Amino acid sequence: MSSTVSAAALRELHRLHSQLSDLRGRLDRGPKQVAAHKGSVAQLEAALQAAKNHAQETRKAADRKQLDVKAQEDKIANWENQLNTAKSNKEFQTFQEQIAAARMAASVLEDETLELLGRIDETAAEVGRHEERLAAGQAELKKVAANVAANATTLEAEVARLEADLAVAEKALPGDFKLDYQRVVAAKGADGLAPCEDGVCEGCGQSTTLQMQSDLKASKPVFCKSCGVLLYLPE
Repeated sequence: MSSTVSAAALRELHRLHSQLSDLRGRLDRGPKQVAAHKGSVAQLEAALQAAKNHAQETRKAADRKQLDVKAQEDKIANWENQLNTAKSNKEFQTFQEQIAAARMAASVLEDETLELLGRIDETAAEVGRHEERLAAGQAELKKVAANVAANATTLEAEVARLEADLAVAEKALPGDFKLDYQRVVAAKGADGLAPCEDGVCEGCGQSTTLQMQSDLKASKPVFCKSCGVLLYLPE
């Protein structure tokens, strides 16, 4: 290849490609950050709904227990009335045993009801904690989304400026060299160029030949024989 390309021109091309790669990466990461926060908010919403469902089920269970207690109390009251109408000692004794058993069952139900009523307060407090977490997550999502949107405008403008600079720099490349340059950049992006420091390719760490080093000094295009990147001499 008879073309010559100055090290300064290749350094500038590498700088432009590297900066563009960084900016495009930052642009790509923005929506991913927003999506990640949306996912977190969705998890917080699900956790809040689960806490609300648990609180609701606990309330329903307490209501059912209170109805069961009332039913036992009604049975006891009915059997106490029937004591006075017992026609025999055996019947009287049966009513007394039923009343004692019902009172025992009612006592157990009352204890269970009190426990559930206590759990209602706990589940209400847990709902409150989940509501606070969700509010904080939503606020963070709003903040991140706003920052990403604001940064995107700046980053897109910077990308457009650098793309224009890159187009100008590429236009100045020799025609018979441009195809090889475009091939390696299309395959490797910003990593398609690398400095050759003290005879070593900074792209892969392999040593170059004396002929390659001589060609570099003569501003001839040199591609690393190991990793294929376009080499240039550093300042």
